Amino acid sequence: MKLWEKENKITSNVIEKFTVGNDNELDLVLAEFDIKASIAHTQMLESIGLLTANELELIHLELKDILLGIQTGDFRIEPGIEDIHSQIEWMLTQRIGETGKKIHSGRSRNDQVLTDIKLYLRFELVEIANKTFELFNRLIQLSDTHKDKLMPGYTHLQIAMPSSFGLWFGAYAESLVDDLELICASYNVANKNPLGSGAGFGSSFPLDRKMTTDLLEFESMNYNVVYAQMTRGKTEKIVSMAMASIAATLSKFAYDVCLYMSQNFGFISFPDELTTGSSIMPHKKNPDVFELIRAKCNKIQALPNELIILTNNLPSGYHRDMQLTKESLFPAIQELKSCLEMTDFMLTEIIVKENILKDGMYKYLFSVEAVNDAVLSGVSFRDAYKKIGKQIEDGSFETVGDLNHTHMGSIGNLGNEEIVQKMETIMSKLK
Repeated sequence: MKLWEKENKITSNVIEKFTVGNDNELDLVLAEFDIKASIAHTQMLESIGLLTANELELIHLELKDILLGIQTGDFRIEPGIEDIHSQIEWMLTQRIGETGKKIHSGRSRNDQVLTDIKLYLRFELVEIANKTFELFNRLIQLSDTHKDKLMPGYTHLQIAMPSSFGLWFGAYAESLVDDLELICASYNVANKNPLGSGAGFGSSFPLDRKMTTDLLEFESMNYNVVYAQMTRGKTEKIVSMAMASIAATLSKFAYDVCLYMSQNFGFISFPDELTTGSSIMPHKKNPDVFELIRAKCNKIQALPNELIILTNNLPSGYHRDMQLTKESLFPAIQELKSCLEMTDFMLTEIIVKENILKDGMYKYLFSVEAVNDAVLSGVSFRDAYKKIGKQIEDGSFETVGDLNHTHMGSIGNLGNEEIVQKMETIMSKLK
């Protein structure tokens, strides 16, 4: 069954298989949203006289029963039915007869799937935001707990200046704040109602688009019906860009973890049950979880480019190319949520090593502090720099006094209270 099929017209099985692709599997995530959009649409149809009150009551009763089956897992797209929209309309017609055929009045499959996707993306963006917020809170808690534990900072993978685990954890927490700014922006783009735009040219029916906007709790609508159709692909690209930003933060953090777990660094570790081993080297504790997070997140960072290449050479109006955005974006959403969950889970068991800087290899880590100490005693910075540099070259440099804990205000000033406040402000916009 297809919403567009006509009597005595049979599509070749070869064509049908190629054009439907794996939509029957992907569309299942849209099922609940298709029901909700249909409930709103039919309520609007009744308000403008295209359905009677009795017809509306019967349609809503059956749609809610189908929704219950979706929520309990007792739902599938049957063989021979093209997509989720066809399946639901077919089920409704089987149950209530001719009345079920009326629900498509005033809409096209184009604005129907657009509405479903926007409702789905809006829901998933909140899910991603919530999981990001959980990881953010974990990082802030670790930052506060380990703020006094020093670690070496690196530039060019060379020992640079003193840092702290408080700064390290807190840096990734603040990175997630900026990432959530993009999630919030993409949410705003998705939070506009395309329903009523039809195939991209509106409808001769007196549709009340504001009513469906309110019923579906969209912030506003895509007013221009041609542009409403142009948001297919564009919305997905914008969402993928926000997802890629979070993925970039997770990937960089995962790389740090893999590096800091290695024996040459040894800054952190995890319990044996959270690592894997080697089939030949019994001493190995491999950071497979973080290596996979890094790889998965690198794939997600490629997603915007994939969607751009898929859609950037298309003119206005709907094109079947858009169908393929689902098979790229939908699995990536689940992957990102999984990576957020696993990163948070692993951090509940992270073990931070203490007294790292006592190792002799970090002898020159405090050279900048030595320069600053001389400047504070009245020496010009350039002379102090040259003096300490000469001492390092001739091997006479020694850390003086308790430089490990003097003039280290930047290490102790994490700014976590301000970071938390900013994150909570962003999260409030998604509620």
